[in-house]
This record gives sequence, C-alpha cells and structure tokens, in this order.
Amino acid sequence: MIPGKLLKGDLMSNPEKTKVIAVLEHCSKKGRSKVLKICSLPLTGAKAVSTIITELALFDVDRAKGELELIDLAQGVTVDEVRAKTEADFRVRSHLGTFA
Repeated sequence: MIPGKLLKGDLMSNPEKTKVIAVLEHCSKKGRSKVLKICSLPLTGAKAVSTIITELALFDVDRAKGELELIDLAQGVTVDEVRAKTEADFRVRSHLGTFA
C-alpha cells in the first residue's frame, strides 16, 4: 500500500492463482533504485508480485524463493546498466529478449 493511494479488492488472497504485475519507473527522481532488496513501505501482501516491468527491463519474480530473473531489456539498455540501477540482486536469463 502506498500512502494516499487506494487499492480496491483483495489481489493477495490467492497469490498462486493471481498474476500481479508491478509497473514502475526503475529509479526515483533522486536516482535511487525502486527495485529493492527489501520494501520499506507497508505491504498489502508479501511475495505477491509475479512480474516487474520498468522502462529499462522486465523481471520475472520467483515468489517462493524471493528471487528476480532479468528476462527482457529495453532496446539500447545493457545488463551492466540495469545492474548499476537495481538494488535487488537478480540473475540473467540465458536468452534475453528486448522491447521498444
């Protein structure tokens, strides 16, 4: 939950049958990563997100293990750039896709 924002419905009641996609800017206005190791905001459901999409990259989330896998890069973006701008650890899929 983000202060001042309202989320209707209970997406977290059955996370195994719900695909929750987080779409966000990769970094804050101050240049800090928004893809974090640990969330500092109150959680509506722990380990509920299954996919993270930013303007730089697309990550699959293994909710059981709490691990990220980089599966797609935006055109012109490198893995090194994503690593530099991502606080959370992640592995890289052997065959990365790209998006525009």
